[in-house]
Amino acid sequence: MSSARIAALTCLSLGCFAANSLLCRAALRGGLLDPATFTSVRLASGAAFLAILAVARRTRPAGGDLGSALALFLYAAAFSMAYDRIGAGVGALLLFASVQATMVGWAAVRGTRPRRAQVAGIALALSGLGWLTVPGASAPDPAGAALMVAAGAAWGAYSLRGREARDPVAATAHNFLLAVPMALALGAASAPAGPATAPGIALAAASGALASGVGYSLWYASVPALGATRAAAVQLAVPVLAGAGATAFLGERLTPRIAAAGGAILAGIALTLRRPRPREPSPRPP
Repeated sequence: MSSARIAALTCLSLGCFAANSLLCRAALRGGLLDPATFTSVRLASGAAFLAILAVARRTRPAGGDLGSALALFLYAAAFSMAYDRIGAGVGALLLFASVQATMVGWAAVRGTRPRRAQVAGIALALSGLGWLTVPGASAPDPAGAALMVAAGAAWGAYSLRGREARDPVAATAHNFLLAVPMALALGAASAPAGPATAPGIALAAASGALASGVGYSLWYASVPALGATRAAAVQLAVPVLAGAGATAFLGERLTPRIAAAGGAILAGIALTLRRPRPREPSPRPP
């Protein structure tokens, strides 16, 4: 695969990931849809798109499991409920920080000793996260922030469970299909705040089929060429894109506190992803 094609696929997939936050916030902020219905439509449309894609690739949705589907559902549900309360830019920062903290923390629990740069990066990111959520005029809603942190933890768990999938697209399609009944049960148990509108359903379907289905497919196509470290590093662009989009399209205000805390979070995550420099070989004795 050429470098230009890898760059194009990567940019498109990152744009899709950022669009998920914008589409969800646009639907919920305007009262066009309630969080439970958004979650159901998003997962159902994503499952339909990915299943069609799997069949087109001469395979079928397979390789998922109930544990991964539950993690996917918890992520999608908490994501929607969080964006009913907080802005897209802040939400993307909280989500990304939580995902990385979950994955790095799991590696540490499994016995992978973090490097000093990783420890410093985690401390910096957590300090930025703490500053962002300390009560104040520009702090996000506490319940919304907690829900987005939970969404990030669930997505981190989903990512960890899916690392060994032989066919990521087929496995993702299977997990989406398994998660749809969970989302429908949530919708049946929830009392919608208002009627589901056609624009709201369209935004949720775009989030599922385009931002999720297309985004994940493009991402899985580019990750093998990027490598794990670069793939993790380029995801730093997602909160930046989401924040810029929220300012441009949703009218959200970028406060100095959000900008500074976001910078600390992204810098800290960048430190955790930094590769150690290889040691130069000791000179051999003559």
